[in-house]
Formats: sequence, structure tokens, C-alpha cells
Amino acid sequence: MDYAYAIFLQLPNPTIFNWNTIIRGYSKSKNPNKSISVFVDMLRMGITPDHLTYPFLAKAASHLQEVRLGLSVHGRVIRDGFDVDRFVKNSLIHLSSSFKDPGYARKLFDEMPNKNLVSWNSMLDCYVKCKKVLMAREVFDSMPERDVVSWSSMIDGYVKGSEYSEALAIFQKMHGSGINANEVTMVSVLGACAHLGALDQGIMMHHYIINKKIALTLVLRTSLVDMYAKCGAIEEALSVFHGAIMKQTDVLIWNAMIGGLATHGFVHESLDMFKEMLKNKITPDEITYLCILSACAHGGLVNEAWYYFKSITQNGLNPKTEHYACMMDALARAGKLKEAYTFLSQMPMEPTASMLGALFNGCINHRNLDLAEVVGKKLVELEPDHDGRYVGLSNVYAVIKRWDEARTMREVMEKRGVKKSPGWSFVEILGSPHRFIAHDKTHPQSEQIYSMLSFVVKQLSDIDSVMFHACIYVNRILFD
Repeated sequence: MDYAYAIFLQLPNPTIFNWNTIIRGYSKSKNPNKSISVFVDMLRMGITPDHLTYPFLAKAASHLQEVRLGLSVHGRVIRDGFDVDRFVKNSLIHLSSSFKDPGYARKLFDEMPNKNLVSWNSMLDCYVKCKKVLMAREVFDSMPERDVVSWSSMIDGYVKGSEYSEALAIFQKMHGSGINANEVTMVSVLGACAHLGALDQGIMMHHYIINKKIALTLVLRTSLVDMYAKCGAIEEALSVFHGAIMKQTDVLIWNAMIGGLATHGFVHESLDMFKEMLKNKITPDEITYLCILSACAHGGLVNEAWYYFKSITQNGLNPKTEHYACMMDALARAGKLKEAYTFLSQMPMEPTASMLGALFNGCINHRNLDLAEVVGKKLVELEPDHDGRYVGLSNVYAVIKRWDEARTMREVMEKRGVKKSPGWSFVEILGSPHRFIAHDKTHPQSEQIYSMLSFVVKQLSDIDSVMFHACIYVNRILFD
């Protein structure tokens, strides 16, 4: 851009097209501020902006995250009479989404007499970015027409709102409408599959990518690796990972693979992958070290955990609270509780719930119930609305037979109105995820499910009865 700007400065009489070209170029560069200064120079030269100038300025303000600058651009738009221009108005709606101001965007949207598909998509995108999924769905359902951008935005909104089943349902509707997905769509859909652990669905999406000849970019390949790894299909994840040209990989795809190996207990393979990453001259980031520390914690490799924890600062990075929590987890799992407590006391920050939680679990597992009580009380103070903190401390009191304190913890929990959240599970059957809670009757096939469950229990009971009598018979033969 600097070279382009140098040539621009040599022009004797630059036209508005020339000015817009430079403003546009800088708006997409690493230095969007330059767009604004070039625009100011243009005004000083007496050049009048046109309807193309302001969208580029809006993009620059969006990248800079400068609300006052964005409002100034809008003010100039009104002053110069471009507030009725659809192209300019669409860019202002997009600008509002970067400021997380859906009310401002909606006002601009509602004022537009001649909305087009870009207008609708901009408003939809604004609600998605602001995590207003219900409002986004309202806009989506009201759209006179939809393209791949519309569908992708709605799918992404559900993924960001942790409504992964809805995201997959929208994708199925999109597929049924005849709209072909693109890379952006598939990244979101694979993310939904990964969070649900829906391996069959993920495999179907992989086939879709191949059948539709969607380019397997590095971003999409990373999403595939992440999906397979999170679903426990490590061999498939490795296959997709090794299909990439190593010279064209980045830290994100390595993190996905290292993290997947660590999560599923392939501790040494995870550490070997990290060494291979360094050989390929990929610089690790904070996420990489989180994955490595997690692997060390699960593998009981305390010395290795200390080595990698110290490597964070040696490589010019600052350990975050998550790194301290992982280090705490490694020490607590290994039973080094005094060392963990000392580490907690010497941290340059206040301990978080995840750090104390790791130490608390370590105390329980290694039967240091005195320390568990101390840490459990701190957890209750830190997260007074977290049901698990009361239950955990109550269980500690129950183990050491201090029944009054155990009952008191339950009573305190009830008085604060804290209710225990039920645990639930996903079971994927024929590519569709089914959600289950203990004693749940909400599933549409619950009657058949419980009927089959009763049948299985009866069969097991009959087998137990047969086995019991068989054991008595064998004992009589051996000992009578």
C-alpha cells in the first residue's frame, strides 16, 4: 500500500476514483488509520466525496473499532446527502454490527425504503455478531429471498449461541432449498458437529465437502481435524491433518491436532506432535501451551508440565490464568497437593474457580479432606451461585461423617435458591443426536425407550438369577 500511495502522490491531478482507490486499499490494510488521514487530505484539496468513498471509510472505522469515528462518518454521510444511498446505508449497518449496536443498525435498516439482499444480510449479520439469535431468526424468516450468506449467518448464529442441533437443522433446510454451502457454511456446521460429538453427521459433512468440490482450504481442513478429534476419531483426524502440505500449515491446525490427542489420552503422541511442530518452524501460541499442559496433567507428567510452563515466558508469551489452572491440575492430579497449594499462594494473580476446582478435585482423589474443606469453602465464596460448589463441599463433610455440616451446606444452597443442574447426555443414532436426562420423559419416543429398558433389565435379572443358582450348584459340587 505504501508503494501504491507513493505512486498516487506523483499524479498531477488525481481523480475521485484515484482517491477512493487509496482509501479503499488502506481500509483493508493493517493500518486503517491511513484511510482517514487520506480522506482528510482529499477534503483539504477540495475534492468532493462520492457514494463510494463512505463505505470504504465505514470499513476502516469498523476495523479500528472506533465508535466516535463511525458516528462522524455517519454525520458526514447525512451532511453530503448520501443517507438515502442504499450502498452507503448497507455499509453503515455493517459498521453498527462491529460496534455491537443492533438498535442503531435496526434504525438504519427500518429507514431504508429500498432494501436489497445485502441490506437484509447486513442486518442479519449484526444480530448474529451481537448474539441476538432470536432477533436474527426473526429477520431470517422475514427475508424475501436468501442466498448462501443468509443461511451461513443463521447457522453461525446458532453455533455461537451454543444451539448446535438448531444449526444442523438449519443446514438441512438449506440443503433442501437447493442452496449449495460454501467454506464459511461448512466451518460453522463442522463446529456444531464437534460440540455435539456427532461423528456420523461430521462424516456426512466431510462427504458433502468432497461431493460438492468445496476447496479444502487450511481453515476448512482445520475444522475437519477439530471435528474428528473432538468426536474421538483420532485416526481420521490424523489422516486429514497429514493431507495438508506441512509448509502451508499454521498454528491453528497443529493446535487442533495436539489438543485432540491430549484430550483422548494420547499424551506422548501429543508431545511428539508438538516437537514435530517446532521442527516445521511453526511458532506455538498460548493455545498450544494449554494443549500441552493439559496433556501433561492427564498423563501425570509433572516435570514435563513444569518445563513447558516455564517455556511460555521463555518464548515471549505471558502465562494466562488458564495456564496456571492447567499447571495446578497437573500438580493436583499427581497428588503433589502441598506443592500445588504453594504454587497457588505464589501466583501473581487471584486464584480463579478453575484453579481452586483443580486443587479441590486433587484433594478429594488423594483423600486430603482437611485441605479439601479449606479449598471448598473458598470455592463457595468465589462462586456462591454454582450448585457444584455446595454439593462438592457437602460430599466432603459426608465422607468425614460431619453430617450436620453436610446438611447445612445443602440448606444454604436451598436458601440462596441455587438448584442442582441435571447432567445430560447426547446419543447419536443414525446420524441424529438425541438428548437424555435421568428420568426424562420429554423424548418423543420415551415410551418405547423405557419399554425396551425394562425388557433389558428383566433379561439381566433373569440372567443374574440363573447365574446365582448356577454358582450355588457349582459350590455344592466343589465343597459338599
